[in-house]
Amino acid sequence: MTATTDGSAGAVDPRAAEAARTTDTPPARGQDREAAARAAQRATDHLLARQDAAGWWKGDLETNVTMDAEDLLLRQFLGIGDEKTTRAAAVYIRGEQREDGTWATFYGGPGELSTTIEAYVALRLAGDRPEDPHMARASAWIRAHGGIADARVFTRIWLALFGWWKWEDLPEVPPELNLLPSWFPLNIYAFGCWARQTIVPLSIVSALRPVRPAPFALTELHTDPARPNPPKPLAPPTGWDGIFQRIDKALHVYHRFAPRLLRGTAIDTAARWIVERQENDGCWGGIQPPAVYSLIALHLLGYDLRHPVMRAGLESLDRFTSWREDGSRMIEACQSPVWDTCLATIALADAGLAPDHPALVKAVDWMLDEEITKKGDWAVRRPRLAPGGWAFEFHNDTYPDIDDTAEVILALRRVRHPEPARVEAAVRRAARWTVGMQSRNGAWGAFDADNTSPFPNRLPFCDFGEVIDPPSADVTAHVVEFLGYEGKAEHPSTRRGIDWLLAEQDVDGGWFGRWGVNYLYGTASVVPALTAAGLPGSHPALRRAVAWVESVQNEDGGWGEDLRSYRERGWIGRGVSTASQTAWALISLLAAGEEDTEAVRRGIAWLVATQHEDGTWDEPYYTGTGFPWDFSINYHLYRQVFPLTALGRYLNGEPVPAGLPAPAAGEG
Repeated sequence: MTATTDGSAGAVDPRAAEAARTTDTPPARGQDREAAARAAQRATDHLLARQDAAGWWKGDLETNVTMDAEDLLLRQFLGIGDEKTTRAAAVYIRGEQREDGTWATFYGGPGELSTTIEAYVALRLAGDRPEDPHMARASAWIRAHGGIADARVFTRIWLALFGWWKWEDLPEVPPELNLLPSWFPLNIYAFGCWARQTIVPLSIVSALRPVRPAPFALTELHTDPARPNPPKPLAPPTGWDGIFQRIDKALHVYHRFAPRLLRGTAIDTAARWIVERQENDGCWGGIQPPAVYSLIALHLLGYDLRHPVMRAGLESLDRFTSWREDGSRMIEACQSPVWDTCLATIALADAGLAPDHPALVKAVDWMLDEEITKKGDWAVRRPRLAPGGWAFEFHNDTYPDIDDTAEVILALRRVRHPEPARVEAAVRRAARWTVGMQSRNGAWGAFDADNTSPFPNRLPFCDFGEVIDPPSADVTAHVVEFLGYEGKAEHPSTRRGIDWLLAEQDVDGGWFGRWGVNYLYGTASVVPALTAAGLPGSHPALRRAVAWVESVQNEDGGWGEDLRSYRERGWIGRGVSTASQTAWALISLLAAGEEDTEAVRRGIAWLVATQHEDGTWDEPYYTGTGFPWDFSINYHLYRQVFPLTALGRYLNGEPVPAGLPAPAAGEG
């Protein structure tokens, strides 16, 4: 199919597209290159000006208003709300409301029930009245879409804290989960790290079932206030959904008769687990949701607000706040300095900045200081593996990220640092750890190895996004890419990764994007990896990828892909052109040797034409993901680093960092 700027699609013969690719004679590149060079210089100047004095870069990480709503609900629950914070949050939440009264989870997306309910409740806390026009529109839409009863479990847990929903009408999250051994199918390490960090504190909250009386009722959000939660039929007992629903009913009975000693032991174990994983800056895992639930759980166990653990946790939440010029405040779900810094370093180096430029050296100094050298929860599956690598955030020693680690290594290799031995030692530790985190199928997940149990997703309380961390094409590709640059294309771990990637190619020619939207991101990750590992541009998999990328180019010369591609195949490769997704398409084509094609020339021209004089690009569309479709991210630095990377590779060719011998395979 070929995409147009209005999102329409039409069929195209792939053989015709291939013929056009091979027979086109693009115009002379001189003028194109001059314009691209000017754009790259402007983007370079802008990015250098944004670097922090300490050496890092960080753009805002924008998600949706549930972060802001839940922050207000937390403050209401703990009794620490203040007028300034509430007013600023309300301004931001109101500003994100759509004309139909709803709130979406991404720019241009459809209204989403749970998000709209949480935003509505937060505005009620801020003093907005149900009869206000914007509130009336929201409540009418909520009722028309099933009301509170059809909201996700996590939304109804928040409502239960204030008596707006009954605890007994929620799925059980028994704290005894924390006592299960690591070999048991539903132990806490069977969940992805982000789910694990949330479920452990929620198990305490679920056991204690607190209620802080609400300042108002929410009858206007029920389809029938007299029967707010009408019973729903159980799934057949022959399937896993039906089995787990019946297990949940049994756990409700168990809740009433749980042995006091066993339950107390389980809660104490959970509390110790939470406290032991608090980071030095007070947060938990560097992300906001676990911090919120951990603070509630510990507070219920008697930790007062002056306790050092609570005080540090509350102070850490303030660092997730981004204040706006209009007086509003946006809450980031997490912060991405390591990810942003390694991507900015790669972009600047590929754009031609001198490898010993002070900005790059300073960035490397900062990244080296962020190296993780202690074991975390990943060691449950890899107990003999030595630590190494980098996390995503400022502070997160428990969960280094395989994706970040791979990209940091690629960034370090582009810089001529005055202490090469220091860089080499860090790379070797990180590479050894990364290879050791390879899953049994030859691929890599983001945080854990072999985190692929089919059971967690079946639990009734796991109805929001991904709760496991299986291997993905984009993470695997980044690992294969750095191993290729390290001179280990023939290493058994690399070959297994390549074989897995080739087997995962979509029938249309692209690769699924787990952590970026979507096939454009996955393909931009895999193609450079395969070429770095030695596959020639003529390889059939790469030819299919090139044909697909070219077939979905928009009429304006750019590329875009809507988040709806996660749910509907018809949206794959379709969407309004964006700076980051256009750059991803170009990165794919350039890696496959397509620098002299019409598609690349038009894509470069689109980047040049849409750049502002200050070197920036606009991008309101969300091109990052936390959970595909369910939790979307607008990384504000993506619109800067990826276009600069694409421009740099167009002007200077593919990067060839100097490599070192890669490590021996670990426990992967």
